[in-house]
Parts: sequence; structure tokens; C-alpha cells
Amino acid sequence: MRKDELRLGAVLYPPRDVSRPRTRGECRCMERPCPFVGCKYHLYLDVSPRGGIKFNFPDLEVWELQETCALDVAERPGGVTLEEVGTIMNLTRERIRQLEAMGLQRLQEAGLLELIDGGRLARAAETGRRRRRSAVEPEEDWARAAGDEED
Repeated sequence: MRKDELRLGAVLYPPRDVSRPRTRGECRCMERPCPFVGCKYHLYLDVSPRGGIKFNFPDLEVWELQETCALDVAERPGGVTLEEVGTIMNLTRERIRQLEAMGLQRLQEAGLLELIDGGRLARAAETGRRRRRSAVEPEEDWARAAGDEED
């Protein structure tokens, strides 16, 4: 942008005295949809490490989103299915599955897989019997898939 455009923008849109939340506790009590699109947990846009901006929902405005904060989604009781994550992030179920597999592989390579789900995932990965938890699958089936079944 040119300097005259920046000056005009500063005149038309003066800075507000709105303090951005610094902790999750402060953020949890804020209005929804979240007005802080620049937050790294906001679902409206993603900024790549190189500075590129990707709009996750090019056909919607920020205030039209049902979910705006990834942290709100992560705190849902009972978790979220891959279909729900795909809908929220405007990605296909397959792409979400690929991202999940990459993340689990990185955790396993770093030796941190045992920290997730009480170590059940790590034990299931070692035996090759890992099964995906679904919204209709009871906890007992998940434990059985991880090898924690009591006979």
C-alpha cells in the first residue's frame, strides 16, 4: 500500500481501545462470533509461515460463521468427529484424516504418543490395531481396540 492509502485507512478506521484477550480464560468469556480475526485460533482465515493468507470460508462473512474459535471446538465435551472438523474447517473428511495421521506420526516420532488418551493410542499403534473413535462407538470398543480389554 502507498503511504497516502495507509493514512486514509488510519483516518477512516481509527484504532479502538478494545483489549484483545491474552489468555484462554479471558477469551472464553468474550462475545461470539469472535471479532479478533487475527488470532491464530480463529477459523475464518489462516496465515501461512510465509505470510500468505487463506480464507477458509470465501463465501461467508465473519459474523455468518457458526464456529469462529478452534479452542471452543476443542473444548466440546465428547470430542468431535472427522466430519464435524471438516465442516467447521471447510475441508474434506479425507483431508482431515490425512492431517490427523500426519500429526499422530509426528507425535510418535517425538515419543509423545503415550501422552494422548492415557497411552492407549501408543499401545494400539505398537500392535497395529488402532481403530478410529466415532460418535456412535462406545468407550469400551475404543479400549478394546487399544488392547485394554479386560477378559
